[in-house]
Amino acid sequence: MSVAIAAEHLSVRYGEVLALDDATVHVEGGQVVGLIGMNGSGKSTLFKSIVGTVRPESGSVRLDGMTPAAARRSGRLGYVPQSEDIDWDFPLSVRDVVMMGRYGRQGITRRASRADRAAVDEALARVELTDLADRQIGRLSGGQRKRAFVARGIAQDADILLLDEPFAGVDKRSEATIVRLLRELAADGRAILVSTHDLHALPQLADEAILLLRRIVFQGSVAEALRPERLAQAFGLDPLADGESR
Repeated sequence: MSVAIAAEHLSVRYGEVLALDDATVHVEGGQVVGLIGMNGSGKSTLFKSIVGTVRPESGSVRLDGMTPAAARRSGRLGYVPQSEDIDWDFPLSVRDVVMMGRYGRQGITRRASRADRAAVDEALARVELTDLADRQIGRLSGGQRKRAFVARGIAQDADILLLDEPFAGVDKRSEATIVRLLRELAADGRAILVSTHDLHALPQLADEAILLLRRIVFQGSVAEALRPERLAQAFGLDPLADGESR
């Protein structure tokens, strides 16, 4: 498979704070890659740099060979942010949220076609939310909300999916559903980058793992990433090694 996400030597500052330091990340099509790091390690900054909502001080991002803006416009990129980035009081149904994944195919009229409605129905079925399709998005549980936004990415038919902490605050059923879906999507050839604190689910979820502490501590096999000495480096318990990676 070719490299779908190519983030090269990214550095990001917020004022005097260095949030990301010379980080290079590659994700191939057909892979699920787990991103591991403590709070403040730069995971969300890395995601926002890849999506293009944060401009790096240095470095570059290409998604299937395109800039982030071009990838978004073409519908190649799907992003599931953390829940705190969402206004849960906004009067949108679950179906409305999933239909947003089809906007790039609808032109300026935002008129849903039969194909759009079919794609939304299929995505809702895959995340087991068909019965809640007309419920206001804020009335869902945490796990159901995450599944709704995963469904938006499925409906979008994006080749690249980024999920920022999709398992935070979700029930076991939702976690298992999301893991299964991501494995199915990767089997279809999609490139998926997932940040998570759930180390126990990582072997079932990911083909590779990245350990981040502002710099890339490690990228490689999940088994190697979960070794205690690796995790100690990523969680600041050991001096940071020289950005060891594959």
